[in-house]
Amino acid sequence: MIDLSAGKLARAAGGELIAGDADRAGPHRAVIDSRAVQAGDLFLGLPGSEADGGRFAPAALEAGAWGAIVAHEHRAAALEAVEGTVGHSACSGAALIAVEQPLAALASLARAWREELGAKVVGVTGSTGKTSTKDIVAALLSTRLATHASRENWNTEIGLPLTILEAARGTQALVLEMAMRGEGQIAELVAIADPDVGVIVNVGPVHLELLETVERVAAAKAELIRDLHPGAACVVPASEPLLAGHLRTGDLDTWTFGPGGEVSLLAFDATTGRAEIEARMETIELTLSYSEPYNLLNTLAAVAAVRALDIDLGGPVNVRFSSLRGEVVELPGGVTVVNDCYNANPMSMRAALDHLEASAAERRIAVLGTMAELGPDSGSYHREIGAHASDLGIDVLVPVGDDALDYTRDFDGEVHPVATPEEAGALLQELARPGDRVLIKGSRSVGLERVLA
Repeated sequence: MIDLSAGKLARAAGGELIAGDADRAGPHRAVIDSRAVQAGDLFLGLPGSEADGGRFAPAALEAGAWGAIVAHEHRAAALEAVEGTVGHSACSGAALIAVEQPLAALASLARAWREELGAKVVGVTGSTGKTSTKDIVAALLSTRLATHASRENWNTEIGLPLTILEAARGTQALVLEMAMRGEGQIAELVAIADPDVGVIVNVGPVHLELLETVERVAAAKAELIRDLHPGAACVVPASEPLLAGHLRTGDLDTWTFGPGGEVSLLAFDATTGRAEIEARMETIELTLSYSEPYNLLNTLAAVAAVRALDIDLGGPVNVRFSSLRGEVVELPGGVTVVNDCYNANPMSMRAALDHLEASAAERRIAVLGTMAELGPDSGSYHREIGAHASDLGIDVLVPVGDDALDYTRDFDGEVHPVATPEEAGALLQELARPGDRVLIKGSRSVGLERVLA
C-alpha cells in the first residue's frame, strides 16, 4: 500500500501533477482495472492489447479513486471528470498525474517504493518450480521478518511492480517471482526490483518457440545474475553447465544447491516431514508439510536464499502453495487427484510423473494436456514424456486434445484420448476406482482446471 504524497508520486512516476493537493497522501492500493476500484485507490491507466486503460480513468475517479495516472492523451477527459464535479462528487480533490508512458511510470513507482521500504528483496526465476520456490522462501522468511510475496503468477512487467506497490510500509522482505518468455524480460524485472538475492531454480526446454535453444533460455535467465548489484547474492543449481559461463565470481556471493552443492539434503523422513539440511557446513533442521522430491529440491534453493540474507532457520515450515500447483484433492469414493495443471514443460512433467509413480495407489492415471511453446521439436518432447510414463509403469494415460496425442506414441499402457478437459472429467467419473491416484497436468492454455469443474 504505497503512501507517498501526490507530489512525490508524480515525481516518482516521472510525470506532472495536473490536479490535486501535492501534499495529500495515502495509503493507496494500486489498481489497473477500473471495475475493481474502491475508495482511496490509485488507478493506473495502462495501455492493453484490446483497450487503453486510460480511457477508464473518469470511471475510476467517479468510483472513488484517490487519484489516477494516465497518458497525456487522456489527461483532458480525466481532468474534466475532476474539475467538473469538485465539491460534490467522489472525484473531489482527486490527484491526477499525466505521464508519457503509463507502464514505464508503473515501473518507476515500484522502484521508488522499493527504495522507500528498504526491504530485503529476493527475486526468483526458473524454467519450472519458481512459484513453489517463491512460496517456500516467503514461508521461511515470514517466521523472522514482515514479508510480502508475489500473489499467484504476478510475475510480469505488470504483476511484479504491482506486487511491490502492494507491500505496506514496514515490510522487511519482498519475495518476487520473475517470469520470462524472451530475451530482455528478466533484465527489465531486475531493474525494477533490484534484488539482494537472485535465485535461478533451474534451466530447461521452455519457450523454445521464441528462444529456439536451451542455451538461449539459460542466457535469458542469467540476466538475473548479470544485473544483480555488486555485493548481492545469487543462488544456482550445483554443477549446472548451462549457467557456468554466466556466473560472477568477483562481486557476488554465489550459493549452489542440490546434490554436490553447498546446500544439500542430508536426510528426510517422509512420515514426520523432518528434513536435515547442510548449508555451508551448518546443519539446519526443518519440519516440512510436503514431501515431493521436486519441492525438496526447491526447499534447498529457498534455504540458500534465506541464509544468503544471513537469517537463521529452523523449525516448522508451513507453506501455502499457490493454486493449481500440486494441489491434492480427495474425491468421494476414495480417488486422490493431484491438480498440477497451472503449467507444464518437459522438466516439470517428468517430475510430476516421477512423484505419481512413487505415490501409493491401486492404479496411477495421468491426464495430460499438451506442453506449449516447445517449437519445432514439440512432438519429440511429447513422445519422450509418454515413453517416460511407460517406463515408470503408469497404468492409464488420458491425453487431452489432438496436440497431446504424441504422448501415446511410445506409451504401452491403457490409453483413453479425449478432446476437451470436460470430456476428461466425465471419463474420470466412469474410469477412476477407489484407491486410484490421478495426475492432471498440462500447459495453462489447455485449461485442465476444468477437468474437476
